[in-house]
Amino acid sequence: MQEWIIQVMNQFGYGGILFLIAIENLFPPIPSEVILTFGGFMTTYTNLAPFGVIFFSTIGSVLGAVALYSTGRFFSPQRIEGWLDGKLGKILHFEKGDVTKACDWFEKKGTGTVFFCRCVPILRSLISIPAGMAGMNIGLFLMMTICGSFIWNILLVYLGVFAGSSWEKIAGYIDTYSNLTLLVLVVVVAAAGFLFYTKKWKK
Repeated sequence: MQEWIIQVMNQFGYGGILFLIAIENLFPPIPSEVILTFGGFMTTYTNLAPFGVIFFSTIGSVLGAVALYSTGRFFSPQRIEGWLDGKLGKILHFEKGDVTKACDWFEKKGTGTVFFCRCVPILRSLISIPAGMAGMNIGLFLMMTICGSFIWNILLVYLGVFAGSSWEKIAGYIDTYSNLTLLVLVVVVAAAGFLFYTKKWKK
């Protein structure tokens, strides 16, 4: 996959970067660390500029995030509550009130959560879905997404610039960070699921 990413970026420049980052948001296994650090390295031997790479990668991030936000909007609380009101809810031991509580929490904490998660691998993509499900204000969502993505993109692009031909080492370090993040996410979700069902069974 890395060779394909490099080929696309070498052939299409800024347009390739925008496209790859947009796809990376929709398909997290595509490594943003490779796209952005190699993009930074490209500025040392092509006519691409660091700000241009940052700008177009941020646009790509927003496009991907909006697509996932729209997906979340499709799965509105009302729609989910309708599903949970039937057999599915009984099987999973979910109730309508669980959806309301989750949306209320996101309404209170969503702003900071979206901004923070845009700087965390894996979560930077996934956070757009619950934001859409909770009906987060689209203007606020876009502002937090742009700010968080801009910071993440600046960090990785300039790491690529400073690393130069050693950009793959930086990408490797970030990939390790991404894997640790995924491991932590799996553990947290598993623990949350265990606690949730434990409380349900006690009731």
